[in-house]
Amino acid sequence: MTTTELITAYYSAFNAGNMEGFLTLLHPEVVHDINQGRRETGKEVFARFMQHMNRCYREQLADIVVMASADGSRAAAEFTVLGEYIATDEGLPEARGQRYVLPAGAFFEIRDGKVARVTNYYNLNDWIAQVGA
Repeated sequence: MTTTELITAYYSAFNAGNMEGFLTLLHPEVVHDINQGRRETGKEVFARFMQHMNRCYREQLADIVVMASADGSRAAAEFTVLGEYIATDEGLPEARGQRYVLPAGAFFEIRDGKVARVTNYYNLNDWIAQVGA
């Protein structure tokens, strides 16, 4: 599987809500840089993060564009998050089913044919303005 195919499969599994398939694409020691937050390491920690996210947010990613380095060791993706805020996340505005549209991006490192690092970026202030209104 090429790097572009790997990242496309990663987002396809995410959009399908196939967390088992999604997690199989991760390296066991995956590093996850959370947007404007901490760095976490390990597939089990990433799985817990995704459980939390899936409890608080219902999201689909659209307009996905994937780019990869010539050697396949790195990739980037740009996309639009189409979301619904379904359960209040600690420290954030109260959830009332607010919908949001958010441009976002991610950077990846690939090792042994798996996602070894994912760093996500989006404008948190834009998101807060959308759900806090």
